[in-house]
Amino acid sequence: MHSRHVRALGGAVACAYASRDAAKAESFNRRFGGIGHYGSYAAAIADPAIDAVVVAVPPAFHLPLTLEALAAGKHVLVEKPAFPTLREFHAAVAARDQAQRVVLVGENDHYKPLAVLLRRLLAEGAIGQLVFAQFTTLAHRLKTADDWRNDEAMAGGDAFFEEGIHWLHIASSLGPTISAIDGYRPEPSREGPDRRAKSMLVAFRYDNGAVGTLLYSREIPSLFRGLRVSKLFGRDGVITFESNGLFVVVRGRGWPRVHLPGWSDIRGYRAMYRDFVRAIRDHAAPEMSLERAIADQRLMDAVYRTTAPAPV
Repeated sequence: MHSRHVRALGGAVACAYASRDAAKAESFNRRFGGIGHYGSYAAAIADPAIDAVVVAVPPAFHLPLTLEALAAGKHVLVEKPAFPTLREFHAAVAARDQAQRVVLVGENDHYKPLAVLLRRLLAEGAIGQLVFAQFTTLAHRLKTADDWRNDEAMAGGDAFFEEGIHWLHIASSLGPTISAIDGYRPEPSREGPDRRAKSMLVAFRYDNGAVGTLLYSREIPSLFRGLRVSKLFGRDGVITFESNGLFVVVRGRGWPRVHLPGWSDIRGYRAMYRDFVRAIRDHAAPEMSLERAIADQRLMDAVYRTTAPAPV
């Protein structure tokens, strides 16, 4: 996924590949037209020809690789969820500031055309004052027994932590800020090879008085195996959107308007990498900075505090 979108940027970025398996690194390098490959992460990070490192491994390994890359003077894009705890986030902030390098948290959903359009529509007052927000992301997508996401120590948490954090970010990045939040988790099913808790309902309040819900599941079938609809309700209208970003319908004053956010970068990876390159060249903070990701992590921590069993 990363390689396809980086290659679409043209000559702005040249990629090399590192793996614990030298043959795998060489295969990726050949497949995506890279400029080199390494049989270890340490070898790639130590190479003075490398300017930036993309950390795209399970979350349990994010912090040590991020710290190693920053200590070597590299810029870092670390996949989301970046780190399982606030303590690790603060360690990364300290290392970034010491190295004076760019760290972008790979929240591609922040950059996708759907999220950009929703932020613009709300800022323009397309539906007036926001009252309700309803986000729905349901799909029947179970992991196999050997998938590393079944190991919560490696993944950092359950399915909502590993994937739902993307939706938590979208809900909290539309303009108003989430000021209070609670999580409600149904009794998990432990049947089958995907043993994680796979569903979560989140209820929250924005600082402008609006309230909302986020329904997340990876065990409930959805229409056409992925089609889901979410809505933003305002005092002057309603925004209805397909949760993946296929379409947006605005019903406000006048006739309903249909928007097609865009297919070419529907998941936002290309825009994310453009922001990474811009931040490096301009010596500036990226849109998805560590500080912005810390705000999301605080919300995630609050969700899990309310789902924990009551003390005896």
